[in-house]
Amino acid sequence: MLNAIWAGMILLAVIFAACTGRMSEVTNAALDSAGEAISLCITMAGVVALWMGLMEIAKRAGLVKKMTQGISPFLSFMFPGIPKDHPAREYIATNIIANVLGLGWACTPAGLKAMEELAKLEKERGRMDSSRASNEMCNFLILNISSLQLIPVNMIAYRSQYGSVNPTAVIAPAIVATLISTLAAVLFCKYKDAMGKGSR
Repeated sequence: MLNAIWAGMILLAVIFAACTGRMSEVTNAALDSAGEAISLCITMAGVVALWMGLMEIAKRAGLVKKMTQGISPFLSFMFPGIPKDHPAREYIATNIIANVLGLGWACTPAGLKAMEELAKLEKERGRMDSSRASNEMCNFLILNISSLQLIPVNMIAYRSQYGSVNPTAVIAPAIVATLISTLAAVLFCKYKDAMGKGSR
């Protein structure tokens, strides 16, 4: 669907340019945008390499494990149905930590593994329905999307790339916005949990 929308927008732009005699402007814009895209990719590659490297150092130094233990009470609060020794908890914790640090690229593999483990857990419980996500899956997805971020790495990199005088000025507003979104997500998940228990 998204591909169709983008293709339609491009087609409309080309038709409009052809009808109004502005094809040269479309060509110039396409070439300029291609150059900017390459430049942005190089910038983002450097940022990704830096933060992924720091994440790997933190993992090998045992910091990620300590942080996982630190958020264990939060995991128990959000996912009371997941056993404490289940692998899903570790993947969920890694995902949350990476999200908080603004490492969207690092959190994706952990998020996928967490979903796999949660699916296995549902099968062990004998209630896995391929057409429905489990309660833990839904809570994890909502939490992942709302994600509190202390360091919005992506936004800082974009602002730096496009000439912002103070690229890090976005940090405080991002913390406030993502804190509110995360609190809303937690309240929503617990409310739905309570509603689900009440209907049983």
